[in-house]
Amino acid sequence: MKREKIVVGMSGGVDSSVAAWLLKEQGYEVIGVTMQIWQEEEWQVQEENGGCCGLSAVEDARRVAAMLDIPYYVMNFRAEFKKHVIDYFMAEYLRGRTPNPCIACNRYLKWESLLKRSVDIGADYIATGHYARIARLENGRLSLQKSVTSAKDQTYALYNLTQDQLAHTKMPVGDYSKEEIRSMAKDIGLRTADKPDSQEICFIPDHDYAGFIDREAKGKVPPEGNFVTREGKILGRHKGITHYTVGQRKGLGIALGTPLFVTEIRPEANEVVLGGGEEVFATTLEADQLNFMSIPDLEAEMEVMAKIRYSHKGAPCVIRKIEKDKVRCEFLEPVRAITPGQAVVFYQGDTVVVGGTIV
Repeated sequence: MKREKIVVGMSGGVDSSVAAWLLKEQGYEVIGVTMQIWQEEEWQVQEENGGCCGLSAVEDARRVAAMLDIPYYVMNFRAEFKKHVIDYFMAEYLRGRTPNPCIACNRYLKWESLLKRSVDIGADYIATGHYARIARLENGRLSLQKSVTSAKDQTYALYNLTQDQLAHTKMPVGDYSKEEIRSMAKDIGLRTADKPDSQEICFIPDHDYAGFIDREAKGKVPPEGNFVTREGKILGRHKGITHYTVGQRKGLGIALGTPLFVTEIRPEANEVVLGGGEEVFATTLEADQLNFMSIPDLEAEMEVMAKIRYSHKGAPCVIRKIEKDKVRCEFLEPVRAITPGQAVVFYQGDTVVVGGTIV
C-alpha cells in the first residue's frame, strides 16, 4: 500500500522538528521544506532574534531533516511574502490600523502557496508545528480546536484557513504540551530541543515597526500631526500615525499630569486621539473579512467567546450578522483596546466558529 506523502513546513524550531518526527513515526512519507521568504539579513541578526524563517533556521531544519533521514528542500516564496505580508503590513499602518502579519503569512504563505506547491509535487497533505487541532464536526465541517495546552494555543492566528486547506493539513503537536514536545525532542536527540521560540515579527528583528515603514514606504510616510481629545481639542504634536496603536501609553512624548492612552487613530485628519484609561474600554465591535469555520454562516444571534488579540484570554459576547460580510459583537462587559486591523476570533468552547478583521 502506497504511503501518503506529507510536506512539513520546517522553521528550524523544536515544534516543527518534532512534527516531522511524529508524522514519520505515524507512517507518512515525510518531506521537509523551509520557506525562504525574506532572508537577506546577516546571519548574526537572525541568530540574535530567533527568526522563524531566517538563515539559521534553514541550517537547523536541514540538520534535523538529515537526522530524521527525510528529503529536505528550501522553497523561495519571497515575491508572495512581499505581496501578502509586507505590503499589507505597511498599507494597514498607513491607514491608521494595526495589522496581523503572522495571520496573513499563515493564510497566504504557509497554507495557500505552500499547499499549492506541495500538491504540485504529489503531496497529499502539508503539516506545521502549530499548537492547534483539526476536528470534523457533526455538521460535516472541519474546524480548529484549541490545543491541549491553552498557554501555547495558536488557533487565533489560524482562524482564516479554508475548509479545503484544513482538509489537507495535519497539526500533530496540538495534542501535546510544550514541555512534552521538548522532552520528545531531547529523547530522540534533536538539536533543536532547547532552541528558544521565535519572537515578534520576523522581518522586523529590531521591533521598530515605524522605522521599518519610514524606510520602506518610499514617500508615503504620514507627516507629523496633532494629538487631540475625542472632542477635537489639540493636546500636542505626534510623530506620524504609524508610530501608534490603540491602547498605547508609552512613547507618546506628552505629559499632562494624568495617564493618557491612544483611543483612536484618525488617518483622514492625521490625528491621534488620546484619552483617560476608561476611554480605552468599549462594549461593541464590528468585523468584516469573515471566515466561517464551524458553521457555514451566521443565521441567528449566537453566544460566543471572543479573542481580540493573540494574548487576550477571551470575553463572553453575542454576535449577529449585520451585512453580508460583517458581524456586530456586543460584549457582556467592557473590554480594553479594541483595535481596528486586528483579528477577532469567536469560539464556542474550544472550537473556532468564525473570525474576521476588526473595523
